[in-house]
Amino acid sequence: MTLVIVLAIALAVVLGYVTKINIGLFAIAFAYILGCFGLGLKPGAVIEMWPLKIFFVIFSVCLFYSFALVNGTLEKLAEHMLYRCRNVPWVLPYAILVTATLIAAMGAGYYTVLAFMAPITLLMCRRTGLDMVLGAMGANYGALAGANFMSSQSGIIFRGLMTANGTSDADAFLYSGVIFAATLIIPFLVITAMLFLFGNHRSLNASLADTGRPEPLDGRQRMTLTLTLTMMALVLLGPVLHLAMPGNATVAYLNSKIDIGLIAGVFSVIALLLKLGDERKAIASVPWSTLIMISGMGMLISVAIKAGTIAALAAWLGSSIPALLLPVVFGIVAAVMSLFSSTLGVVTPTLFPLVPTLATSLSVSPVLLFTAIVVGSQATSISPFSSGGSLILGSALEEKARNTLFTRLLFRAAPFGVVAAVLANIVLTFLL
Repeated sequence: MTLVIVLAIALAVVLGYVTKINIGLFAIAFAYILGCFGLGLKPGAVIEMWPLKIFFVIFSVCLFYSFALVNGTLEKLAEHMLYRCRNVPWVLPYAILVTATLIAAMGAGYYTVLAFMAPITLLMCRRTGLDMVLGAMGANYGALAGANFMSSQSGIIFRGLMTANGTSDADAFLYSGVIFAATLIIPFLVITAMLFLFGNHRSLNASLADTGRPEPLDGRQRMTLTLTLTMMALVLLGPVLHLAMPGNATVAYLNSKIDIGLIAGVFSVIALLLKLGDERKAIASVPWSTLIMISGMGMLISVAIKAGTIAALAAWLGSSIPALLLPVVFGIVAAVMSLFSSTLGVVTPTLFPLVPTLATSLSVSPVLLFTAIVVGSQATSISPFSSGGSLILGSALEEKARNTLFTRLLFRAAPFGVVAAVLANIVLTFLL
């Protein structure tokens, strides 16, 4: 049964990739067939495996953050930040990275940020002579790092997966902070190396100097930005104070009442009452396909846990791989999986459940393994076969440029990212 479930997980990914049908739908079908007819579970028990808490939190947070998307706040912020570097084009890759990070950290989510940053980035590259691969890496890794922020989309998912597998809320918050820091620092180092190796940094021209100043934020956009920053402060305040003062009863009480999903729901109502965006457009902007993918895979992984598959895999890894090499191996496995699948929908739901058992049996820091998985997975997210790379390719207007970009993303950007991830995980092994 363990082998059958592992094959089902792999088959769901392959079928989703080949047919372009949401992987989560295949996962739901396999969860039903294997759960009810393979394990003898009742249909209601399989339905209860739907990760309701993760689904609610992602929906609620994305609904609130979508107001900043539909009323143009995020796009206007990106334009202003990129305008600041018009006279120093060599700073452009860092500006792209920082802009994508900040916008994603404000809750737009990886796919949303990359969708509107990729066209702007490739346009800037054409105007300045900056290597398109370098610009694409800045946008991609910035969107990834920002989304990993503790109160943003990926960070919330990581925390939910950790707590679902036995990690306390306080530790999950701390671990997600480490993941955010690691996935922010590594891209800066990678982009610096790429800039000096391949970026033609000495020959970049200053054609951005005549770029017009973007329009200032209007009243609705300023209010949206204020609400967004306020919500982020409220969500982060409780856990941060609890980490700083773990013995304070008042802080512990306040922290126990903070839930990002419920707070985001309240702020969505405030945004609607202030008429900051159209309700139907905001709801339509929620990443429903991502929610279905994550939840469907969550059901299938729950079936795998019920069948003992996760425990068997953890036992095999624990007996076959030395503890010192485990973070590097996890990173490489995650990188290979991410070439053709989603970090949020496939890689982390599959590998995160292995961490608590392995961390205990091999005396390895759980935060090291969680971080190694994410670092490895996101190293190849720029592959043209993955979601990030495909979004970037879709932003290239000319077919010739698209074909060239395809080859360079696959054979330069992705391998460079893997090498950087392996080196980073080796360093993290001795730090965490």
